[in-house]
Amino acid sequence: MASQPNRKIAAAVVREDGAQKQRLLDRAFALAFKGLVYAQIWEDPVVDMEALAIEPGDRIATIASGGCNVFSYLVADPSEIVAVDLNTAHVALNHLKRVAIQRLPDYGSFRRFFAEADSSANISDYHAFVRGHLDDTTRRYWEGRDLRGRRRIDGFAHGVHKRGLLGGFIGLAHLVARMHRVDPRAFLAAKTIEEQRAIFDAKFAPFFDRKFIRWITDQRSSLFGLGIPPAQYDALADGKPMADVLRARLEKLACDFPLEDNYFAWQAFGRRYGRGAAAPLPPYLQAENHAVIKARAARVTMLHANMTDMLAAAGDASFDRYICLDAQDWMSDAQLTQLWTEVTRTARPGARVLFRTAAQPTLLPGRLPPALLDRWDYREAASRDYARRDRSAIYGGVHLYVLKGV
Repeated sequence: MASQPNRKIAAAVVREDGAQKQRLLDRAFALAFKGLVYAQIWEDPVVDMEALAIEPGDRIATIASGGCNVFSYLVADPSEIVAVDLNTAHVALNHLKRVAIQRLPDYGSFRRFFAEADSSANISDYHAFVRGHLDDTTRRYWEGRDLRGRRRIDGFAHGVHKRGLLGGFIGLAHLVARMHRVDPRAFLAAKTIEEQRAIFDAKFAPFFDRKFIRWITDQRSSLFGLGIPPAQYDALADGKPMADVLRARLEKLACDFPLEDNYFAWQAFGRRYGRGAAAPLPPYLQAENHAVIKARAARVTMLHANMTDMLAAAGDASFDRYICLDAQDWMSDAQLTQLWTEVTRTARPGARVLFRTAAQPTLLPGRLPPALLDRWDYREAASRDYARRDRSAIYGGVHLYVLKGV
């Protein structure tokens, strides 16, 4: 019998009304998704905070993923962030981050633990400062072993950003690129955005024309490592060859933002954050924010649940901001309607909802009941601008909805 966590993930991604092959692919993704997927989240928190316009005292509901954005939102001084995730590894990672923020002795040790994430000193600090303050479930997870027999906490001594489903996918992509005489790390030598463009055009753009790359990326299971289930694969492709779609997204990542400002590019091309005081980092890892993040970390409530169920248990008019990441790409019309019914019921005046989609258009028109969708104002022009400026570059659309006045 499937475990409870596995059943929750399967319920979210398996299209039971689909064809047999479709259901098998969905179940394969659910199996892959049960372990650590994202050691680092791939949504831009700077864009998020601008779009959400978080005000002091706001109450936020969000999907957690790797937690980078959850803790970055604390900079804006909300009263509480309720973070949910179906993935037990992500829940454990967020618990670890919260306790480490509170208990590690200084910014240097915190940065070494989560930004560098590749020092044996992190394991010593875990035992000295963090372990004793973790709940039993989280401690068992980190001191347990992965499928290769490695203690999970030891990932912070060997480069945790290379772990997880996404870390493994990026590592495999690097291996395949080197087999074709392309070294992704060479991109990090660029000094200007013009050099970034020249390197991309010469080295990376032609890579996606190779027959093997075009064939393998046409397989729906090929993008499981990006955390993209089969249903989202179809939305991302939008009828085009996947190799062309991926080339366009990588081009944006490589060419639209300077390297000194884009830590997502460092993760993609270097499998780590940049080093040195000036290296780009998420807000929660930046030195100037450390004191407020540490002081406010207890405001994060982490739950192993899905967003709809969490909201269903909440009171009327109890949240101000909602972040759904890209989870709605996976949902049926019925699931979307359930979610937005609870969002609308729990929304306070002026509430904002932010989400991302693999394709460019918003997915809500024609799928939500008109009476429900009409309660919300879609900020279309602003949404296009947020998508343009999202440094992670992986999504087609970033969408902002604001509750209309009564």
